[in-house]
Amino acid sequence: MPLPPCSFLNSIPLKPISPSSSLSAMNGCCGPQCDGAAHIQAVIFDLDGTLLDTEKVTKNVLKEFLEKYGKVIDREQEDTRLGISQLEAAIAVIKEYDLPLTPQQFIDEISPIYKERWPTAKPLPGVNRLMKHLQKHGVPFALASNSKKENVDAKISYHQGWKENFVAVLGSDQVKSGKPSPDLFLEAAKRMGVDAAHCLVIEDSLVGVRAANAAGMKVAAVPSQSKADYASIADSVLHSLLEFQPELWDLPPFEDWVDSALPIEPIYASGLFSNGFLCEAEDDESCTFPSQVRGLYFGWAKLNMDGIFKVLVGVGRGHCTCTAKRKIKLWIIDDSDGHIADQHMQLSLVGFIRGLNKETLMDLEEVEEEKSIASASLDLPMFLHHTRAPLFP
Repeated sequence: MPLPPCSFLNSIPLKPISPSSSLSAMNGCCGPQCDGAAHIQAVIFDLDGTLLDTEKVTKNVLKEFLEKYGKVIDREQEDTRLGISQLEAAIAVIKEYDLPLTPQQFIDEISPIYKERWPTAKPLPGVNRLMKHLQKHGVPFALASNSKKENVDAKISYHQGWKENFVAVLGSDQVKSGKPSPDLFLEAAKRMGVDAAHCLVIEDSLVGVRAANAAGMKVAAVPSQSKADYASIADSVLHSLLEFQPELWDLPPFEDWVDSALPIEPIYASGLFSNGFLCEAEDDESCTFPSQVRGLYFGWAKLNMDGIFKVLVGVGRGHCTCTAKRKIKLWIIDDSDGHIADQHMQLSLVGFIRGLNKETLMDLEEVEEEKSIASASLDLPMFLHHTRAPLFP
């Protein structure tokens, strides 16, 4: 039976992990920042896949474009091209699929399709929260993207206050060479008036991490779940910016945790609830979580036949009946009879408890403490009314 249509999408900022000495290992901390020697004075962000979930809203653009030429997209191959410049991508795609186009013709044909999708790209988990935190404490931050400057400006124009808050906004056409060359990051540091050694780069792509290394900067990688392990070349690897701990980089710590829970702006998904798992409606990108959502969250579940319930939600690796690579396990907190029939579910996450290290969802057999945290938190107004966004759009 087809699932009801899902028209909502609101993947806004999320949260970190409550302060604790054990979090350094959980967050992939493996460099000088762990012993307080980093002395970071400025932050440089990448854009696509780091600040904005553009990959999600443009996921099928190339697929649909290639179909017009009778070609079938190779998803794994395309994942290896994330982060490279527009021209490099055009040359690679034309060669890979033997398209009868010049690089400029390819760019001219496909660019308008991408631009149509940009307004719907949402900030990734923890992004707005971190930028507001840096601004509050007077820590300068810049944006350095491998996209052309006019495209960078267009993408950030849909997000209030972003352009004004960056000390510098740079595109690859403003320097001699884009990433993996260090030019973009070095120019950003120059414009902020901060030495490269005191800059932290936050990146999602391999080419971006290599560019930060070449610039002599610290780098925190926030790759999507489909990307490779960056632990050997990044100073820190996070599942999302909710796990980012400023104090590890000699920056002021967050102060927005409520006991053991962090209020977040709602993140929505929907799909079929079956045997304790949510199977996302993968054919509709507006109904799925951002790729960087992983860990233990809590919120509200709306079931077609049974009403609204408090839920603890684990997002990560594990076995379920879904075909999706990501697994979403639910513990319904106020289900008195312990069993709910398979049915369509709408899910709204409003709080974050902690990330997952190497745990799979199957390792999470005892979650009574987390269920208690979730239940108590959901009785507090801030976890229901801390945002103007509706509980279920």
